[in-house]
Amino acid sequence: MQGELDFFSQACTKRGLRTQDAVIGRLPVVHYPQLNITLARGGTGKAQFALQTQHLLDSSTDWDLVVCAGGAGGLVSDLNIGDVIVATTTVEHDYNNKFNQRPLPRFDGAPAAIIDLRTAAISANSFKVHFGPVASGDEDVIEAGRRSNLHQVTDALVVSWEGAGGARSCSFSNVPFVEIRGVTDRADQDAPSDFYTNLEVAMNNIATLITSWIGT
Repeated sequence: MQGELDFFSQACTKRGLRTQDAVIGRLPVVHYPQLNITLARGGTGKAQFALQTQHLLDSSTDWDLVVCAGGAGGLVSDLNIGDVIVATTTVEHDYNNKFNQRPLPRFDGAPAAIIDLRTAAISANSFKVHFGPVASGDEDVIEAGRRSNLHQVTDALVVSWEGAGGARSCSFSNVPFVEIRGVTDRADQDAPSDFYTNLEVAMNNIATLITSWIGT
């Protein structure tokens, strides 16, 4: 979402990082030369995120890794608002196959990136970094029963929308992928307001982790 991108950009600006505006294919992007990372808006939902990720991958061959970063709803009680979750695997929870008993699609995060992020997480002082599954599907989870069921089915720590779309594009293009999410709400009846209230702190913490990781 544009808000997620804006808050991430503002956090980088506060850290004194210079920006270079550019266009890759048909998408505007912001490049941070000091870190050699490029920030783009992925769009809302798995399909849109997959489309725009694939467009970027096809328009340039310079990608070492794709990171899906944004807010998420917490599915377990020991998460605090602003905590960051690095997805060891992204589980596509709304892949509703009724013909057979195949497991839900799962996309493992890039092992090398996860190892580096575990090291970077040690220096995070104002928030916790957790490692575990992230549930991905085009569904707003705002009920306690659905929250509990989703955790039970996927073992995920948080739920969000777009990750599986990006993971599929990266798998298709053989580019490493990892999803990083900040907790904005508890996937309950207060989630619609809590998401917007807490999005800035979640994205600031994601930016803190990513800049620490890439900057080392």
